[in-house]
Amino acid sequence: MYAVIRTGGKQYRVALGDVVKIESVISEDNTVEFSDVLAISDEPGTMARPATAKVIADVVREGRGDKILVFHLKRKKQYKKLQGHRQNFTEVRIKAIQADGVTYTAAV
Repeated sequence: MYAVIRTGGKQYRVALGDVVKIESVISEDNTVEFSDVLAISDEPGTMARPATAKVIADVVREGRGDKILVFHLKRKKQYKKLQGHRQNFTEVRIKAIQADGVTYTAAV
């Protein structure tokens, strides 16, 4: 059982019990609900777009990713620029997938 969700401008394939790093989101009570579900598969080889679906996840931790260095150089002009960037993220564990009134939960 897995679902394809969209959050932070990206799409993620998530299954029950998976731990996924996503773009930073605001969470209430350490629970995040994704209502933008693109597809659901409950059997191998089949995909469906449900009428109503949502994915519920627990926040594991929040943090910042590794530093990415951005280097600009214009040769023969004596111009160099070095800039760093660290992206914020939220790590979530998928707890339940609800589709068309049926709830699938992760085994604890």
